[in-house]
Amino acid sequence: MSTTATEAPRRNGVDVATLFATLDAVKESKEIAKFQFRASNTWVSGTHSRSQFSDFYGAMQEMEHKNVSTYEADHPAVLVGQDHAPTPIEFVLHAIASCLTAGLANIAAARGIDLYKVTSTVEGDIDLLGILGLSEGTVRNGYKQIRVTFHIEGDADDATLRGLVEQSRRRSAVYDALANPTQVMINVVTGK
Repeated sequence: MSTTATEAPRRNGVDVATLFATLDAVKESKEIAKFQFRASNTWVSGTHSRSQFSDFYGAMQEMEHKNVSTYEADHPAVLVGQDHAPTPIEFVLHAIASCLTAGLANIAAARGIDLYKVTSTVEGDIDLLGILGLSEGTVRNGYKQIRVTFHIEGDADDATLRGLVEQSRRRSAVYDALANPTQVMINVVTGK
């Protein structure tokens, strides 16, 4: 029986053959691994803004996402916003949870482990004295600590499931960006 691309075996929703083919391709040509992701943001009003994700550079070429994704951000009324959407700092919680979860699914699939259920809760502690400029530089503006709690069910023992999360943490781009200093450059163009 022949297998076509649409019949590729999937584990945990991951096309395992494509996952391994991608790894092999990157081993052959490291340039394929260089990516640049982009977002464009437009101010709406007050603390409300809208970001779009449509194109990126990867695998040595300009590419476009299958769909343009739009996300809104705002502040709740208690923080002088209109609460149209989550705050920008809350998107960081989504980013770490989704990155770790994606890695977990890929790693489990590569190891032949079926996952039945994966959920996580993410909490971040922040002291607004920093961003409000009321701490004289003694309180940082961002999260003091982020905690991620996973609940996982799969066809492996506890130690193996915990190991999947640990390997996902070691490979997570978002974890790395949060846990290590990342140079951020801001350019400003003014005009009418």
